[in-house]
Order: sequence, then structure tokens, then C-alpha cells
Amino acid sequence: MKSAVNKPTHMTHGSVLDDLGFSPEDSTALKFKAELYQAILKCARKYSQKELQRILGEPQPRVSELLNGKIANKTVDKLLHYAGRLGIEAKTKFSQTRKVVAEKTSRTQTNPRRFKGTRTALGSSQGYRSAKHVYRPAPRRVG
Repeated sequence: MKSAVNKPTHMTHGSVLDDLGFSPEDSTALKFKAELYQAILKCARKYSQKELQRILGEPQPRVSELLNGKIANKTVDKLLHYAGRLGIEAKTKFSQTRKVVAEKTSRTQTNPRRFKGTRTALGSSQGYRSAKHVYRPAPRRVG
């Protein structure tokens, strides 16, 4: 009897994060966080957990989480702090991967009174009532 050949069910094209449905902004942030974590981990493996406690100024459970890859609750700022304490210089590279075109919107599209239920400048979806102090049309001159 022949054994079935394992065929992949899905081929990724580009980034796995893009294929998982992450927005380009979230994908970029996650990639940056992962690269920063890899640099920290590479340097941190040279030390014992006790030494890392002293260097990072963190309790043993936080050091253990860091070494075991539990960084979901760690912010990029915290990881940059760890990198600095370990003597890692973080360098960034910015490049535009795709062209972004900004569309002009008419005044009526951004008027919260007209499109009730859309997001306002305050971030709520209550419409004009919640953004009363944000949106004030210019007074009209009668002349």
C-alpha cells in the first residue's frame, strides 16, 4: 500500500502575518517586536537567570517569561528598555514597501452630524452628540 504524500494545504505569499489576517500596521509592529526579542534573547542566553534579574532589574518570574518567549504582555518600550540594559543598540530601518495613496474627502464625509454612527474625533461611535465640543463649523458671514 502506498503512503499518501504530505502536501501543504496553504502556501504563504510574502509574510505569514499578512496571511493570518493582520493589518499591515499590526504586522509591521509584530515583526519589529519579534526582531527586537530575538536580539535580546541572543544576548540574554549568555547569562544565568539570577544575573539577568540583576541586569534587567526584574523579578525571576519576569526573567523566566522573557527567556521562554512569553512576550505577548511585554510592550516594545519594555523590550527596548531590556535591550538597553543588556547593552544592545537598537537600530531601525525604514523603507516603504508599497505606495499609499491618500484620498481627498469632501467636507460632508467628515461631518459627524451627517453620518451618525461613524467614528468621531473622540473615537466614539455616538455621532454628533458625543463630539459636540470637537466639531464646530465656522460661522457664516452675512454680508
